[in-house]
Amino acid sequence: MADIKKLSKKPAWHELTTAMTIDEGGTSKLFNTGEWTSVKPKVIEEECRQCLLCAQACPDSAIPIAHNHRVAVDINHCKGCGVCVKICPFGAIKMEGVK
Repeated sequence: MADIKKLSKKPAWHELTTAMTIDEGGTSKLFNTGEWTSVKPKVIEEECRQCLLCAQACPDSAIPIAHNHRVAVDINHCKGCGVCVKICPFGAIKMEGVK
């Protein structure tokens, strides 16, 4: 099993896993994967009805919920797939280029 804490280090060849796999679960929060894309969701707050469908549909869990309301999109983990845009029945989410 790979030790997730060794990813930023330069391990010796015998410490590497087969095919460089990471077999531990729950590691996605440790990696800022949001830099993989050139687009990010922009929520139009006036249009959002807090139905929370976007949060449920997000494959990266990048749309957090606090106190039964959607809060700001976690751009450090959003990969820009656009699922939230497609599922929003109110058209309250648009994709914008990263600045």
